[in-house]
Amino acid sequence: MTLAAVPISERLQQALDASAERHGRLCPRQVLGVRIGLAGVEALGFDPDPVERRLLAFVETDGCFVDGIEAATGCAVGHRTLRVHDYGKVAAVFVDVTDGRAVRIAPRAGIRQAAARYAPEESRRYYAQLAGYAAMPAHELLEVTPVELLEDLTALMGRAGVRVECSACAEEIMNGRQVIRWDAVLCRGCAGGAYFRASPGVRA
Repeated sequence: MTLAAVPISERLQQALDASAERHGRLCPRQVLGVRIGLAGVEALGFDPDPVERRLLAFVETDGCFVDGIEAATGCAVGHRTLRVHDYGKVAAVFVDVTDGRAVRIAPRAGIRQAAARYAPEESRRYYAQLAGYAAMPAHELLEVTPVELLEDLTALMGRAGVRVECSACAEEIMNGRQVIRWDAVLCRGCAGGAYFRASPGVRA
């Protein structure tokens, strides 16, 4: 999906095409996801592409933005290389799991207005953002901040092949996600961290 009259690199165009294919169309937040993903890869020194499973991405919202991140980086929930911390922000942290280096990348303030300058022929704001976000130089579009990850990276990555059974519900727990409480092995739900509860009187 070429953005008419917008000079962009072949690599950016390929990532935009991949994002549009997986999402069904291209929207401004996908473009931001692609730009942020490519900037994260570059900031950590991966050239031309991240080493498989070496790059871990934390995205701060869900939705179409994530399609752009995935298309640009290859990170994915299914590969256990992408995690969602839903702060409702179009931003992401990228971590090199081999050495712990990390950067957070977010759009600069005022980019909606700035994007219009890169698409002066487009009077519709949505399409001006679509074209402008693709054309803007990275240093004008994005803020790149070195950060220190507060979570234990080793624990976060888990241990492949490790499986235990919850003492309360008897369901299997993978990747070292169990909680030890009262000398019992519990899943996080049974340990008090559930995000759901069974509806009374309903049984499958």
